[in-house]
Amino acid sequence: MRLAVIPARGGSKRIPRKNIRPFAGRPMITHAIGAALASEVFDQVIVSTDDAEIAEIARVAGAEVPFTRPAELADDITPTVPVIAHAINALMAAGLTPAQVCCIYPGVPLLSPQDLVQGLELLKQAGQGYAFPVTPFPSPIQRALRRHEDGRTEPFDARHVGTRTQDLEPAYHDSGQFYWGATPSWLGGLNIHQNARTFVIPEWRCVDIDTLDDWLRAEALYGVLHAKDHP
Repeated sequence: MRLAVIPARGGSKRIPRKNIRPFAGRPMITHAIGAALASEVFDQVIVSTDDAEIAEIARVAGAEVPFTRPAELADDITPTVPVIAHAINALMAAGLTPAQVCCIYPGVPLLSPQDLVQGLELLKQAGQGYAFPVTPFPSPIQRALRRHEDGRTEPFDARHVGTRTQDLEPAYHDSGQFYWGATPSWLGGLNIHQNARTFVIPEWRCVDIDTLDDWLRAEALYGVLHAKDHP
């Protein structure tokens, strides 16, 4: 059994009600649900939430909400792995046996269903651990600058002051969209970044929405990418 778990708590602070705030005309979480369903790789798509309104919107969008997430797993500091492990345990208690589980974050309006398929194939090749997409840093991290309060700057690593950027090793960061994992990895609390295979997606398909400015930029990009859908 292949399971998608979308963790969506109700207490977002930087952007209130972020997970169900209208994005491009519909609640944000429905974009993640739609991508999961469109990928056609999941036997079940569920939402883990502590919020009744989020649960209702998720059900209307085609996801299942088989349980209410406990308050101790819905605060600002709870990591991802325990939340997914809780969802797996809840389904196993109901007699289901997921083999591969994908955590899909709710604020991913540019998520590609094909990326979910590619992530699953990568996990199947590994047989264990996790698989997720990464994207390149826009500038070489070896040439990063430290800035002091008085405006003075200095390199973090002076060894690369004179190195050509094309000669520096590329660096990548987590796209923040989803993680495929084998069930034993989630239940065992295995660290994701230290036990994963990754694949690369373009920078423009990764949006990190933490502020209202981020939100507006993401909506503008979404509008451009989907202009053909609304002539």
